[in-house]
Amino acid sequence: MARQIRKKTSGKSKTGRTRASARKRPVAAEDIYDFEMVVDAALSPDEKRIAYTVESVDAKHRKYYKHIHVHDLGAGFCRQFTFGEISDRSLRWSPNGKSIAFISTRDKKTALYLISAEGGSERKLLEMDGSFGALQWFPDGKRLLFSFRKNDSFDIKDEKEKKEAPLFRHITRYSFRLDGTGFIPRDPTHVWSMDIKTGSAFQLTRGRLEHEAITLSPDGKKIYFISCDRKDPDRYSSYADVFVMASKGGKASQGGQPSQGGKPRKLRTPEGPKYALALSPDGKKLAYLGHDNPHDAWSVTNTHIWVMPTSGAGSPKNVIKKFDRNAVDETIGDTGDVDFSGAIQFSKDGRRIFFLASDTGNTHLFYAPARGGAPTRITKKAMHIKSFSVSGSCKTAALVMSDLKTLPELYTVPTVYNADKRMKRITGVSETLARKWNLGKTKEVWFKSFDGFDLQGWMALPPNFNPRRKYPAIVEVHGGPRVQYGNSFFHEMRYLAAQGYVVMYSNPRGGNGRGETFAEAIVGGWGDLDYKDVMAAADYLESRPFVNSKRMGITGGSYGGFMTNWVIGHTNRFRAAVTQRSVVDLSSFVGSSDIGYDLYKEFNGQPWENPENYRECSPITHIGKHVRTPLLIIHSEKDLRCHIEQGEQLFVKMKWLGKKVEMVRFPEEPHGLSRHGRPDRRVARLEWIKKWFDKYLK
Repeated sequence: MARQIRKKTSGKSKTGRTRASARKRPVAAEDIYDFEMVVDAALSPDEKRIAYTVESVDAKHRKYYKHIHVHDLGAGFCRQFTFGEISDRSLRWSPNGKSIAFISTRDKKTALYLISAEGGSERKLLEMDGSFGALQWFPDGKRLLFSFRKNDSFDIKDEKEKKEAPLFRHITRYSFRLDGTGFIPRDPTHVWSMDIKTGSAFQLTRGRLEHEAITLSPDGKKIYFISCDRKDPDRYSSYADVFVMASKGGKASQGGQPSQGGKPRKLRTPEGPKYALALSPDGKKLAYLGHDNPHDAWSVTNTHIWVMPTSGAGSPKNVIKKFDRNAVDETIGDTGDVDFSGAIQFSKDGRRIFFLASDTGNTHLFYAPARGGAPTRITKKAMHIKSFSVSGSCKTAALVMSDLKTLPELYTVPTVYNADKRMKRITGVSETLARKWNLGKTKEVWFKSFDGFDLQGWMALPPNFNPRRKYPAIVEVHGGPRVQYGNSFFHEMRYLAAQGYVVMYSNPRGGNGRGETFAEAIVGGWGDLDYKDVMAAADYLESRPFVNSKRMGITGGSYGGFMTNWVIGHTNRFRAAVTQRSVVDLSSFVGSSDIGYDLYKEFNGQPWENPENYRECSPITHIGKHVRTPLLIIHSEKDLRCHIEQGEQLFVKMKWLGKKVEMVRFPEEPHGLSRHGRPDRRVARLEWIKKWFDKYLK
């Protein structure tokens, strides 16, 4: 299937209004069923083609599918390579550019596949009971390297028995479950390789170490990975090390009994977290993302690029030390899952390192000198780059990018300073839906907090906005807390604006995108500066002549839900509130959340060590008889990040106090319902929010 992207004409009438706009309609909750977006991209070694995946929604089966497409940059057209009820990801070009290896889920089973760069039928290479990741080619093009984690049912042969729940679960670690995944298999993630011709798979590592961010040296002789070899790795989650080992393997695995490669050797690096690895083309330099503050309070310290010699002769160097930004994408939205692990790539000559960074409501593409120095920003316009790929001569980068008006699409841009003017949009997979919409305007705004501090926000206006009218309004608060709202398409904001609301969303202190001091402002004291900044956003909204100050609501999810709960416990200025997947009791959160045990870094100790601070910073402490705001509680029953017991505590207390409170529970859904939950449940969630606000604000 080929698609040629053509320029559209406006078709203006005599009145100046386009014929298209006359037929357009507001954004609807059901538009989720028509979402199509680019989610991954890989540039070929000769920089002439881009392989990418497009995610679409199957309304009938209530599922998401991802298919491979390839764009020929010379011919200027795209072809779809894979079809059907499948989800393809992790596209990797072979060294000669003739094949694409990828991971795919089909019929609830995940396997490695191979397809010709010219299209045709794909070939299954390897299927095993577990999770595949970190896929890459050996330089000879004959083997693949990948990470793999066996499911607990790996050695069970009977398919019926595989699906049955175990007799019991024996828990020995803090980290025994993960939101969106469930119970974590006992076997750690290991390094594997396979021979493409024979299909033989080799397990190269064994033991208790987790193997993450796996990468291969340019000559294929060494494997580098990140792990924590401390006795209690969960307790020391901010301590990570870099290891190197020979890539040699033993005999093919038989009956689940693995062979072993070379013995891992730990390299000397500063203590602190580490997330991604990259090797220079000559194999002499190793770069990783991380920082040197293992006692960091939940991602306050900037994640930077560190470079070290692979010979072990020198120490790692922070090459962007003076760059007061995070070298990862932390702009959030509701168009797909979020990934905060980051990515870095060397240029062909090894002199530059490409990376993404969150910067004042944007995520931009940068490069930094490998020897150290100030980064150069390649992109300039307001945008949210979700991922990038460089290859070959590294003259061009492929980007998956979104902005305030556009769902994620594929773009190319030269890898030079201020290259926006030569940025090209390659795909238009969301155009059919976008042409139907009358979006209304979303404006970036700056305003003052109580102490004169400048805050950034966005105001989404209803379609056909009339400045002489008085509109009800909604304040949205982001999660995290260390993320940022930004110049990215946000369906929820557009939908609520389409219902006749002015929607204000902003970045209070405590989030990311504006440096370490900004992020650290709320450490140990949630509900102080952040609350005052949220109220400043409400003040700004209330001051607009087109806003009905007596009909304002507030909502947010996760940490935004925490803040919503905090707000109704401290002010009655809002006529209604919707708290989503929220935190209400920080003490119980420590034990019920999949990452709660790590909260001590934020509050200077565990609840039993610092009980007063946990009690004072918990919204449930401040929910009393004075609360008058009608509250809708939305929570997912399989939320392991903010367990549903948090929402249940709040519901019971509000109900006992005789307050207006209702609860909507979504079965089977994890924490990220709004981003990637079952499509019909995402629609229902939006409709419940609208229904609640309509009841009290209209």
